[in-house]
Amino acid sequence: MNANKKPGRGDGGDGGGNPLGTERIGRLMLRFAIPAIVSMLVNALYNLIDQVLIGFAVGMLGIAATNIAFPLTTISTATALLLGIGGASNYNLRLGEGDAEASRRVAGNTLSYLAIAGTVIGAVVLIFTNPLVMAFGSTETVRPLALSYTTIIAIGVPFGIFTTGACALIRADGSPRFAMTCTLVGAIFNIVVDPIIAFVLKWGLVGLAWSTTIGQMMTAAIAVYYFMAKANNISVKRQYITPRLSLLKVICALGISSCINQVAMAIIQITMNNTLRHYGAASIYGSDIPLGSVGAIAKLNVVFVAFTVGIAQGCQPIHGFNYGAKQYDRVKKTLRLAIMAASAVSILVFCTFQLFPRQLMIIFGENDPLYLQFAERYLRIYMFMTFVNGVQPITSNFFTSIGRAKRGMWVSLTRQILFLLPLLLILPLFFGLDGVMYAGPAADFVAAGLSVALIALELQRINALQQLHAPTV
Repeated sequence: MNANKKPGRGDGGDGGGNPLGTERIGRLMLRFAIPAIVSMLVNALYNLIDQVLIGFAVGMLGIAATNIAFPLTTISTATALLLGIGGASNYNLRLGEGDAEASRRVAGNTLSYLAIAGTVIGAVVLIFTNPLVMAFGSTETVRPLALSYTTIIAIGVPFGIFTTGACALIRADGSPRFAMTCTLVGAIFNIVVDPIIAFVLKWGLVGLAWSTTIGQMMTAAIAVYYFMAKANNISVKRQYITPRLSLLKVICALGISSCINQVAMAIIQITMNNTLRHYGAASIYGSDIPLGSVGAIAKLNVVFVAFTVGIAQGCQPIHGFNYGAKQYDRVKKTLRLAIMAASAVSILVFCTFQLFPRQLMIIFGENDPLYLQFAERYLRIYMFMTFVNGVQPITSNFFTSIGRAKRGMWVSLTRQILFLLPLLLILPLFFGLDGVMYAGPAADFVAAGLSVALIALELQRINALQQLHAPTV
């Protein structure tokens, strides 16, 4: 893209010729959302297949060990989204306003801070692996496996954080297919190599962890190649990538809602693991069965999340650019189509979870009757409100995309921290393990209602802005 060409404008016109401001919304959503969904779905399927292989090659304790390490993955994703989504949202808003130079500064600093944050988090986890594993809810039985797995995964943390954040920028730069390719390469590598590691070489959990880390290194290298040789408007010249604290504040302001959602998930995962360990010990299931089955169910749920979050991320450049260009009809239409698509997926997944829970759990290779009994009941009850769960990620991402970071943050906080966390602590006091199960749908119901209310209020505000900026005759 020509450095002097203004990719957008802020007068409510035609978007300066940029397809984000002129192309049909449905076609744009397919162009941007499908690569995002495919990227996340392949990654989710890889994680699911990985868990299946661990179930068959290592057993329930192996699944429990990966569940203990899962908060680390979530914290890494939180950091990547804080910087990646925050940087991408600012980038598209600046493009929509016609300021290409400012957009390059934001993108360059985003890349620098992704590299710095990933290195720091990886180092901290390597230094404090043992206390972290225990804090994440490990039992003594699971601890040796969890330690070896987490140590290797920590080595890949810098690469995983960089790739996740960088792909948000690549999509924002108008290259959603390249972002998809970047993610696919690592996931496909793992899907091909992991069965060989598990069943031919028999390297167990350690080998599978190394496969994940190597895959992350590969995807990070491809992302770097994009910015060095294929970028449209983003530049990695020194004046753009030199870290500036003022830009870090701007980036984090719009990435905080996506980050907080992931941090909240990590807090919930840690709380749930410890709650399951405590109350499971007093039940017929013991501590390890709940930890193992909930870990498997979490990977199933990631497949569902891949669709809803993929739709939300695919709409982010469309929302951001058109809001910056004051093309409010396009903003509203994109939001409406996104909610409809996410709701359709949510209903389909709800039906699958309710009708086939045992069949879904058997694929993880564990046939213990108590394990299947607990897992089947947990999946049906805890995931009962899945049919409304697509609304929240769409809502949160929408607010972030249009620069309404505080609203996005509140939407992210509601389900996890304001509702689910207190329920996880209170209900088990009265209902034991059943309290953990019923906490999920109760929190989902209230959070979905709040999301709908906030969206309705925001649409009223956008309608007022639209009337204010309407051209006079």
